[in-house]
Amino acid sequence: MSIRLGYQMPNYSYGTPVAQLFPTVVAQAREAEAAGFDAVFVMDHFYQLPGIGSPDQPMLESYTTLSALSGVTDRIQLSAMVTGNTYRNPTLLAKTVTTLDVVSGGRAVLGIGAGWYELEHQQLGFEFGTFSERFARLDESLSIIVPMLRGERPTVDGRWYRTETAMNEPRLRDDLPVLLGGGGEKKTFRMAAQYAQHLNIICNPDEIPRKLAALDERCAEVGRDRSTLETSYLVMAVVDESGDKARAARDEHMRRTGVDLAAMDPERRKSVEARQFVGTPDDVAAQLQERVLDKGVDGLIVNMIANGHQPGIIELAGSTLRTLVG
Repeated sequence: MSIRLGYQMPNYSYGTPVAQLFPTVVAQAREAEAAGFDAVFVMDHFYQLPGIGSPDQPMLESYTTLSALSGVTDRIQLSAMVTGNTYRNPTLLAKTVTTLDVVSGGRAVLGIGAGWYELEHQQLGFEFGTFSERFARLDESLSIIVPMLRGERPTVDGRWYRTETAMNEPRLRDDLPVLLGGGGEKKTFRMAAQYAQHLNIICNPDEIPRKLAALDERCAEVGRDRSTLETSYLVMAVVDESGDKARAARDEHMRRTGVDLAAMDPERRKSVEARQFVGTPDDVAAQLQERVLDKGVDGLIVNMIANGHQPGIIELAGSTLRTLVG
C-alpha cells in the first residue's frame, strides 16, 4: 500500500436533489482516479460535523458508499477517513472492511480512529464514554481487528469486547492495510506504531516536525522501523484557475458555516487560516511543498470542501499535486 495523494469527501451538501447526490459522489471518485490520486476517502459519520455544516445536512453511511464506489472505479483505493471505532463491534468492522476488499478486488484500506462526535453518540444511542475510555476501546478493538485481517482467530476477553476464536472468511489477502488518523502523540501515535501501515497526521503545519519526532519515539518504543510507517497530512484546499475565485469560494463556504474571515482580528484569522491552502494549483502546490512536505511528511490527503464537487476541480488540483509527491 502507498497513499501519497488521497482525496477526501467531507461534504455531501452539493445543492442537488437527493437523487443526484450519489452521482455527484461517483463523479468525484472517478475524477480523482483519472487525476492520479491513490485513494478516495469518505467520512464515517451520521451527522454533518460542526465547522462544515449543520447536523441535519446530508451524510451517507461510509461502508455502503465505499462498496458502491468500488463498482464504478477500477484502481483507486477506498477507505473511511476515518472509521469511528465506537460505531461498530470490532468483529463486524473486520468483516465489513474485508468484504469491501473482496468486492473491490483488493482496494480497501481500514482507516480508523477513536471517535469523538458526542452529538451522534447521544442522539443515536452509541456509548460515548470518556476520552481515555475511547482510546482504550480503540486499542482493544485493534487487538481483535488486525489479527482477523491477517487470517488469525483471536480470542479476547477484554474490558470492552469479547471474542472466541473469531473467524473472518473469505479474505482476498492477509495484508489489508490499516491507517490511523489523528494528532495524539502518545495514544494515537503509539497505536499507529504498533498496528498501522499509514498515519494521517492532523495538526497545524508548524507542528509537523514535533509530531514526526514523537512518532519516531513511539516506533522506537515498540521496536518498529520508522521507515515502514508511511505518513500523510490532512489538507483543506480550495483550488481554482483563478486565485481570486478560489479565495471567494473559501470565503463563501466559511460564511455558510457562520465564520466571517473579514470580521476577525488578525491573530484569530491567522489561526483559522493555518490549515487552509487556497489559490491557483501552482499557489497551493508551493504552499504545500514549503509548509508540509519539506517538513518530512510522505504524502497528502486533500479535501476540497468548497468546490471539489464541481467538475474539473479535482483534475485541476491532482495534475499539479501529483508531481509533488511522486
